[in-house]
Amino acid sequence: MKDELLELKTRVLKKLESVAERSDLEKLRQSYLGRKGFLTLLLKRLEELPKEQRPAIGRLANQVKEELTEEFQSVSDSLTRKDAKEVSALDITLPGRRTPTGHLHPITQITEEICTIFVKLGFQVVQGPEVELDYYNFEALNMPKDHPARDMQDTFYISDNVVLRTHTSPMQIRIMENTSPPVSIVAPGKVYRPDSDISHTPMFHQVEGLLVDKGVSFGDLKGTLTTFAHQMFGPDTDLRFRPSFFPFTEPSAEVDIRCVVCQGKGCRVCSHTGWLEILGSGMVDPEVFKIVGYDVESISGFAFGMGVERIAMLKSGLDDIRLFFENDIRFLQQF
Repeated sequence: MKDELLELKTRVLKKLESVAERSDLEKLRQSYLGRKGFLTLLLKRLEELPKEQRPAIGRLANQVKEELTEEFQSVSDSLTRKDAKEVSALDITLPGRRTPTGHLHPITQITEEICTIFVKLGFQVVQGPEVELDYYNFEALNMPKDHPARDMQDTFYISDNVVLRTHTSPMQIRIMENTSPPVSIVAPGKVYRPDSDISHTPMFHQVEGLLVDKGVSFGDLKGTLTTFAHQMFGPDTDLRFRPSFFPFTEPSAEVDIRCVVCQGKGCRVCSHTGWLEILGSGMVDPEVFKIVGYDVESISGFAFGMGVERIAMLKSGLDDIRLFFENDIRFLQQF
């Protein structure tokens, strides 16, 4: 038993050297010095020894217990001093550290702002696939195979009949195929074209709109888009509708606003014209209505489309679209 007592003492002292937490210290104390600890159980075996050996072993057992008790107290005091030092290093007068929170990307912010304006005008927001059938992206929008207008909207082909959409106009066809007039929708989303420079990226965002009903006129188109421009850029914004061509609208018009940088005096941003293009629009071509089965004699409608990055650049005075996609936190934090 003498050897067992000395071996127990050595084992406990070795374990105490690695104790770093007060909870671990208490578990170790209970394991060896507690009511059911190793040392207590060992002492209960004194009765098994011969009478002449009991006094010596008893004195050794008490000595081991006292030494271990002192060592446990020493480690406890050391942990107390350590805890006190750590507490003193905490300056409770310092302001707390706030968890940084993010916010919506500027393109998402502008997209939501555009959609909110049109929702207030009675439009419904719809979304559709970015990988689109050639039929919906081109053919149903009055751009059959080999039509020259396709050159302006070249895209990425998955196969001969599957493309990455070049605009969100396919949603106009999809909605009209399954909905009888009246129809009033805006379709935001990503679109793709193989362009890359300071004003174009292979992937960008559009919001396109469609309104179809009885008696819809070009005047309704002008009123709707004028209201949108005044909501987006301010009530004093001047607009002009400039004749243009789109295969799915006739007549068609580009919409320009007075340059927000030079106020129409002429600058590098507006190419010294005093005007900035913001979107394309027009009355829906009857051929498109025929494709979806609408009665061209009883209904009419208008459509429009705009690049979200274009609107964001004009509102923030930027001249390089690539800034939106470089993920520079210093730039994004400004919005």
